[in-house]
Amino acid sequence: QVQLVESGGALVQAGDSLRLSCTASRHSLSTYAMGWFRQAPGKEREFVAAISWSGGMPYYADYADSVKGRFTISRDNANNTVYLQMNSLKPEDTAVYYCAAAWVVAGRVSVERRDYEYWGRGTQVTVAS
Repeated sequence: QVQLVESGGALVQAGDSLRLSCTASRHSLSTYAMGWFRQAPGKEREFVAAISWSGGMPYYADYADSVKGRFTISRDNANNTVYLQMNSLKPEDTAVYYCAAAWVVAGRVSVERRDYEYWGRGTQVTVAS
């Protein structure tokens, strides 16, 4: 069982930046595709960003249209950590952000919740206007 732990959530002002982190203490994340999802009150959990695992190929990342150009997902396998850099935050970005791990072939990602086997408990991001 891969246990994921998110951190970095906070209350910020619109236009601010924030970096979320996701790590696992007992399992290497290097062979998982990693994703970030978010869930706002009263809404379904939605895809935010995902990054592939390498397997000797360049990393591939995908983003929801609502965050393209503002958010960047990255991974540091040496530190077993995945990041979500969030810039130009908007009030509509307010949500609980979840990290997730998926078995996907190297170089590819999934935007579907059902493809992710392991989930963290989430970290709250609140963007005040």
